[in-house]
Amino acid sequence: MKIYDAHIHTDVGTPVPDDCLAKMNSVGICGGSVFSPFPESPIDPNGVSYETRLKTILEWTKGYEDKLFPVLWIHPLEKDAIAKARDAAASGVCAFKMICDCYYVYDKESMDLLKEIAKLGKPVFFHSGILWNGYASSKYNRPLNWEALIEVEGLKFSLAHCSWPWYDEAIALYGKFLNAYVSRPEISSEMFLDLTPGTPISYRRDLLYKLFNSGYDVPHNIMFGTDCTSNSYNSEWAERWIKIDNGYYDELGVGQRIRELIYGENYLRFLGIIPKVFTHVAPVPDNANAWSLEKANATL
Repeated sequence: MKIYDAHIHTDVGTPVPDDCLAKMNSVGICGGSVFSPFPESPIDPNGVSYETRLKTILEWTKGYEDKLFPVLWIHPLEKDAIAKARDAAASGVCAFKMICDCYYVYDKESMDLLKEIAKLGKPVFFHSGILWNGYASSKYNRPLNWEALIEVEGLKFSLAHCSWPWYDEAIALYGKFLNAYVSRPEISSEMFLDLTPGTPISYRRDLLYKLFNSGYDVPHNIMFGTDCTSNSYNSEWAERWIKIDNGYYDELGVGQRIRELIYGENYLRFLGIIPKVFTHVAPVPDNANAWSLEKANATL
């Protein structure tokens, strides 16, 4: 089974991709995202310039394009954000990263940027849930704020940490997006859930049990991540979460094929590296025809 880490941060410094990959490989992870350093923000003027952010991730991934995938962290309120997104896509960036630190995702500047990113055919990794900064920013990261993205045609996006502590809301929102994706294919915006830790262990089991018993077709839209830093990749942390989640998957009866999707293939499809070769099942929870883990294990 190929495992990819969808959620790896990067600091400015000398790239050490060989060291990073060796640590990842030691626990069975074959590659993953390389998020750029954070951008300037109205509440954090100490961010990194666009030129340095782009250079950092392209240098990190050069020669490892089949294993490490460059992701530009972008802010809708930075100068010329749309032009920077276009340039980054043309330069080889695979996806974008955004954290709503002082804006709502549905604000005009954000929506204009996201519509352009969708046109560029690139997905977006979002932080969601409680935001651990020194400001009153968590209000911007409630999952239902992302409902507005249903109207962004062709966009693929993920919510990291399953929006803890609001993961019930995130699961409900996923059902809403799944319904829209099935019933309005002309819009075709698609939501993924990024299981990167952020959900404390005491809540992890509850999250996974609710997710897999929601009646929603979830196996194709969940991704594994660690929140590690590429410059000093913590393989023990990564291995710990693989073991924790596999323990819960054993309890739930999640089959090998679904685990292959969660740990690797969904991430590659999110990036557009592999095509979609299945049809989503419409959400009908609490109904005899609802998606179920038992049915999925038998048919996938």
